[in-house]
Amino acid sequence: MTALVVAASLLVGLSLGVLGGGGSILTVPILVHLAGQDAKEAITTSLFVVGVTGLAALLPHARGRRVRWRTGLLFGGFSMAGAYGGGRLAEYVPETVLLVAFALMMLVTAVAMLRKPRRGREKARRIHAEPQPLKHIAATGLAIGAVTGLVGSGGGFLVVPALAVLGGLPTGAAVGTSLLVIGMNSFAGLAGHLSGDRLDWGLALTVSAAAVTGSLVGGRLAGRIPQDALRTAFGWFVVAMGAFVLARQLGAAVWSRPVAWAILGIALTCVCADRVRRNAGRPRSADHGRSALVEELEKRAARP
Repeated sequence: MTALVVAASLLVGLSLGVLGGGGSILTVPILVHLAGQDAKEAITTSLFVVGVTGLAALLPHARGRRVRWRTGLLFGGFSMAGAYGGGRLAEYVPETVLLVAFALMMLVTAVAMLRKPRRGREKARRIHAEPQPLKHIAATGLAIGAVTGLVGSGGGFLVVPALAVLGGLPTGAAVGTSLLVIGMNSFAGLAGHLSGDRLDWGLALTVSAAAVTGSLVGGRLAGRIPQDALRTAFGWFVVAMGAFVLARQLGAAVWSRPVAWAILGIALTCVCADRVRRNAGRPRSADHGRSALVEELEKRAARP
């Protein structure tokens, strides 16, 4: 069983290194279903693993000067307060509720990975991005930190856009800075959990070592693997894992009701419709893009 946990942890780190996020969301299911930990102990261990892996992945970004230390420490400071509070609150939340919340977080993460930002909107965001008022940064940092501390996920898919929008950071700097924030969040949440839960240090160090090793390998492979295809495949894998965890916790009584399947069908339909709509708005080929450019130039030339 330990070998299986180590192999799964390597895959988590590999996905983090290649995709820059998303992999830590699988740590809790691995610890629960493969290592046999209960929900609260798994969340506590996950926070340690995510914190160590995030700080290890921060080093190459820091060497590449893609970390905005002032913004990260400011945002991370507010997030740490929320993460510690979330960690303390988790002591009073039933394990089933925590796992249901974590499964929903997995599904939200998967949707965030499957959604591809529109190029025009992303470009406009980069051009017009300006730092937001401190109260907005504080409120967002507290909220993201609380989620991290409560369910044990680093929340990188939330931190990166928050830093881009609220801190006015370009994408590369937002990704690098997010690793600093994730590390701060995770250790603050861990401190909150340790007030009521114990940590299996042997398992935590083993999983962390495997995840860090996988992230280093993934970092070397990042430029050689098609990012979009891998992100899509991993996103659907997280959907399947989230649905599995949710089904295990809710039980057969809930899934026997038509309303549960109706809600699930509506959610999947919305995701698929969004992907179809986004793909429909893209040029189908390079020739299509050139013809559109030619048409635009002809229109401009025809104007008096």
